[in-house]
Amino acid sequence: MTMRPITAIGFDADDTLWQNEQFFRTTESHFTGLLKEFAEHDVVSDKLLAAEKRNLDFYGYGIKGFMLSMIETAIEVTDGKVEARVIGEILDVGREMLRHPVETLPHVREVLEALSGHYMLVLITKGDLFDQERKLAQSGLGDFFDAVEIVSEKTATTYRRVFSRLADGPERAMMIGNSLKSDIVPAIAAGAYGVFVPHELTWVLEQVEPPTDAPRFRQITHLGELPKILEEITGA
Repeated sequence: MTMRPITAIGFDADDTLWQNEQFFRTTESHFTGLLKEFAEHDVVSDKLLAAEKRNLDFYGYGIKGFMLSMIETAIEVTDGKVEARVIGEILDVGREMLRHPVETLPHVREVLEALSGHYMLVLITKGDLFDQERKLAQSGLGDFFDAVEIVSEKTATTYRRVFSRLADGPERAMMIGNSLKSDIVPAIAAGAYGVFVPHELTWVLEQVEPPTDAPRFRQITHLGELPKILEEITGA
């Protein structure tokens, strides 16, 4: 019997299955407005990005770490003179982000429905455990997945571990996502296929050059094109 070339498919969550980055951008714009008497928008944004980058090892990814980085930036930009009112507003907008309804992206549900039962589907996402579980529950997509992995970081080791434990190894797996840095490059390094689905908004810290020379790299314009890619690879 011929072995199927792909038996498991991993999906990123934020900005692959549902909107995410746009809420960070909107909140950042509000945040820079709170500090406009102390510094211009671009200056505050740059300092916030630097704080987020510094804090990844401490707070990880997600809204709560973003809130703490905003507070740290406010203290820095105002030389410690930030008003309690501003801190309170930062906390308010962060809580609003945590309450925001989930907006699934086009083609997501129909593609998951088409693939479910034919492949092992694994949600592989990073970020705050509570918030990612909330978004998955609100999305109504949870029943399509055979497994959910919420990890602190996505590396080649992560993909080898997940696909070896849950499926037939990375060589017979595919990872789908909007982040080249987290979803595609490490998955290909682990031996899997990596299918890049660009999103109009991608956090700058997730941007790297696409591995166009890698034989297992693919790029599609939207998730609705995924079945065609699978057909080309599997011949089915």
